[in-house]
Amino acid sequence: MSTHHDRNMIGLAAEYAVAAELCRRGIYAQLTLGHQKKTDLLVFSQAGLVARVEVKAKLGGEWPNCKGIAGPRVFIVFVDYENRDPADQPDFYVLSVRDWRAVLERRVEEIRAKSPKRRIEITSENVAVFPDQIRAGGRPYEGMSIRPPDIERHRDRWGKVSKAIRAG
Repeated sequence: MSTHHDRNMIGLAAEYAVAAELCRRGIYAQLTLGHQKKTDLLVFSQAGLVARVEVKAKLGGEWPNCKGIAGPRVFIVFVDYENRDPADQPDFYVLSVRDWRAVLERRVEEIRAKSPKRRIEITSENVAVFPDQIRAGGRPYEGMSIRPPDIERHRDRWGKVSKAIRAG
């Protein structure tokens, strides 16, 4: 199996795992389809659409190139399959936009402490941009790698989604 195929399959497995976990908790979540999307799951209540969820999956030590989330009632769920047997449940880390912004700011400060001259900007969409690191095509690198210790306090914090539904 190719690496590209593995990455697509693990991403899809993570989306289904998050949807299943939400449904198990009495929260209706529906997958979106396609490759050019910013939302992986739509969360509904009796009143209609109440939240959007972005899902990030990993098999290795970190989630690379995370672009983040922005907007009201939007969540990012990191799914960790590292060192898991296919029969084992992954670890889930549930972050709100505010949580994500705090993690992103901490990671940027860590990088700046190690490399004070390195330029890093955080956009209004909560994406780290590295203006001095130009990619093929002339655009600056965007995204931040995230490690489990960076988000440990958000492990299994599904109540954030429940709260958004009650408020929605």
